[in-house]
Amino acid sequence: MGNKLIAFILLLTVLGCKKERQIKQDTYPFNFIANVIGIKDGDTIEVIYNQVPIVIRLEHIDCPEKKQPFGNKAKQFTSNFIFKQNARIVSQGKKDRWGRLIAVVYNEDGKNLNKAIVENGFGMHFKKYSSDLSYNKLEVEARNNERGMWRDKNIIEPWTYRKNK
Repeated sequence: MGNKLIAFILLLTVLGCKKERQIKQDTYPFNFIANVIGIKDGDTIEVIYNQVPIVIRLEHIDCPEKKQPFGNKAKQFTSNFIFKQNARIVSQGKKDRWGRLIAVVYNEDGKNLNKAIVENGFGMHFKKYSSDLSYNKLEVEARNNERGMWRDKNIIEPWTYRKNK
């Protein structure tokens, strides 16, 4: 009987520690440095912070989906810009419906990844969720100069593509 009681107490202790770790994983500072360990797509990256992986959705922008034209090029641009770097993550602590932390990301040179994506034509200003007009200005410039996806006259917005999928 004593062994069963000890095993039960150990199980409760492990479960309690796991729950405490989960709470800590859900709380991050608004401004922190993390190593970029993965690129999910053009507007989603994965970082490691305090030995915990965090998936980050880039704020203010939306990139073509992987199956859309320029989807893989957007992912490649993001990878070339930030992969394996110690990035500065700036967030208000908000998460999207998939639990991704919404943030603006800066590379080791201090360059804003979110804006670079739009400026180079690999993403759009996501006006539904952003009122920052600097992104709109960058998108208009990229369109006018036919950068990236704006070379294609039949571009479908990622949010329209997802809705029709």
